[in-house]
Amino acid sequence: MKRFVLALAALVVLAAGLVAANAVNAPSTILHVVIVKWKADSTVQQQQAAIDGIRKMTADVPGVKNIWVKKQKVQPAEYNTAFAIEFENKAAFDAYTNSAAHKAWEKLYLPYREESYTQDITN
Repeated sequence: MKRFVLALAALVVLAAGLVAANAVNAPSTILHVVIVKWKADSTVQQQQAAIDGIRKMTADVPGVKNIWVKKQKVQPAEYNTAFAIEFENKAAFDAYTNSAAHKAWEKLYLPYREESYTQDITN
């Protein structure tokens, strides 16, 4: 009987963990997702400097929660890079575009970017 109770308790704990693992949230933050096609004559070092600059820029922009700068997969195939920035709210997102940090980063980024597409997403 003791084994049965222990096995049942273990099953309850496991089931609770599985339910919790599948919990999905719908945060009110804003995700700014960008895919980039670099100019053909840009170097890997120039491209990396632009991506590394995202870390510095976002450290200087109030309201940035998280960044993602390591691509896993980018589509369409002729695009080379993807990154995302998560903002706490719309005010932080709106302030980002005209911030001094963003303008400085654009000097590292725009000379080497051929084309980019941006998606801004929230709930």
